[in-house]
Amino acid sequence: MEIVTYPDTEALMMQLAGKLSSQLREHLLTNDSATLAVPGGTTPGPIFDNLCDANLDWTRINVMLTDERWVPEDSDRSNTALLRRRLLTGRAAAATYVPLYADAPAPEHKLDDLQANLATTLPLSVCLLGMGADMHTASIFPGADQLDRALTGDDTLVAMRAPGAPEPRITLSAKVLRAAMHRHIVIIGDEKRDALERARTLTPQEAPVAAILDGSTVHWAKG
Repeated sequence: MEIVTYPDTEALMMQLAGKLSSQLREHLLTNDSATLAVPGGTTPGPIFDNLCDANLDWTRINVMLTDERWVPEDSDRSNTALLRRRLLTGRAAAATYVPLYADAPAPEHKLDDLQANLATTLPLSVCLLGMGADMHTASIFPGADQLDRALTGDDTLVAMRAPGAPEPRITLSAKVLRAAMHRHIVIIGDEKRDALERARTLTPQEAPVAAILDGSTVHWAKG
């Protein structure tokens, strides 16, 4: 694991967007397509704002979430809606969006279809992740009902329910995240930095982010 420290949040967001763009561009030099996986939530929004107008051949780039809340796109809880507003705009509007949600009462009803849809987009070329203060990443939460399956199983996608999560989630498995060619984790503030240091001493069952720290680049600013 490498930790890159930035003088402030603005510098982190701009420079990390440049890094993601550079890695995607490099991948496209020797491959027909690339896949970018990104988190939802509010933290990566400014990264998306900087990345969406990058001079890339977006027609050859698949964009997907690392995890999604099982809610329709018109919900204010939808990460897909956030992605469409902040990343899949400008030049990046030409990218192919790969959904992790389908219209069904529960993720288990569409899990097989969604996994099949991912087959041609893996392995991930570039993966951006966040981390919660509870040391979860994507929707791999400590105490979740399918935690062991998400951490050690062979599935591409796992349906998850966790304490404190208001709705079911669907998440890329640790196996898929670990297989990413380039993997970045963005954290802001002292609380997250302290949580990261704790995660380095804990098992993945206690701190799910520990499952993907090896080989990751962590980008941190104090805030």
